[in-house]
Amino acid sequence: MATALGGLSSPSACVASANRMLNGVIAKAQQLSLSTANGSNFSSRLAVSRKSPTRVAAAAAEPLQAVEPAPEPVEAQIASVVAGEKPKGEDVFAVIMVGSHQYIVAPGRYINTQRLKGANVDDKIILNKVLLVGTKTNVYIGEPVVQNAVVHAVVEEQGLDPKVIIFKYKKKKHYRRTVGHRQPNTRIRITGITGYQDAPSEPIPQ
Repeated sequence: MATALGGLSSPSACVASANRMLNGVIAKAQQLSLSTANGSNFSSRLAVSRKSPTRVAAAAAEPLQAVEPAPEPVEAQIASVVAGEKPKGEDVFAVIMVGSHQYIVAPGRYINTQRLKGANVDDKIILNKVLLVGTKTNVYIGEPVVQNAVVHAVVEEQGLDPKVIIFKYKKKKHYRRTVGHRQPNTRIRITGITGYQDAPSEPIPQ
């Protein structure tokens, strides 16, 4: 006695129908693999659903590609380069006096001092009020200045300090005054420290 399966009259007809469906899915998968750009290879995986033995699914997966690491940001590269640079100039520093102020200077650095009268931009100047000179091994202390020690510098800019607001007020007198002031200054770049080698020195304890 024949049993009807899915509208078919015999089990052999059911098997033949399943084979035809499977061949059709394989043919479609092959056509899809041939039509892809750059001739990329696809591997077909056939899976039969548990609910219906006649349902067949085809899945295509591309081969994995190595992912290149993203480049570092430009800011990080600049910071790493700057951190690896060595300080320019000699390993020497000095304490100088300009007017009534004292400054710690080293070759290659900039400082803003009070306005130097008669100094123009790009002028080379010599500062001879050197109170102290220090190196890696010795320190030269002036009494009050180091003998024959001079600091060479170049005038970079004649400018002004940030504005300062002066406000005057007297109560019950209707007196108010507001004045702004910008102190003139000179920006100089230290180029070298010389002449201190012959002065008395004291060794720095290691």
